[in-house]
Amino acid sequence: MTAQAEKPFLYVVVCAAGIAADVGQLLTAAQEQGWEVGVIATPVAMNGFFDTAAVEARTGRPIRSAWRTPADPRPFPPPDAVVVAPATFNTVNKWAAGLADTLAVGTLCEAAGLGVPIAVLPCVADALAAHPAYQDSLTRLRGMGVRFGPSFAGEPGADFGWGQALDLLRR
Repeated sequence: MTAQAEKPFLYVVVCAAGIAADVGQLLTAAQEQGWEVGVIATPVAMNGFFDTAAVEARTGRPIRSAWRTPADPRPFPPPDAVVVAPATFNTVNKWAAGLADTLAVGTLCEAAGLGVPIAVLPCVADALAAHPAYQDSLTRLRGMGVRFGPSFAGEPGADFGWGQALDLLRR
């Protein structure tokens, strides 16, 4: 648990996939389990993939998407755990390669390096999931201790299983 927060602090990294519109389910489940939550979104996810105002109201914190300047205070305490949901093909591959070109991916690279528990719920189309680079990325990230839930290909009516992310953190 962080010294700055009474409750353990969870970073939720949201990527640009249609299912991101339902990220409130994860936030609610995390808060019900006693987590304080801060959301970090990829720049593309901020462009209409989820209701940013509702997320900020639910967490009581601004969504982070851009780097802060060195003079700016840190808006979140250090994480006790991180959930990436939905995790896209692009984010998984950049993260595994160490390409920290966005705050979201940079945060994931740093959290992995610090040994912070990380759970991932991928949302990747079957054709992309079959790509050798993606398979190599999964292998590399698993080797770093990252915990993956089942892949979701975006099938209409299928359950994304938001709560699985919190279960993965308890393993």
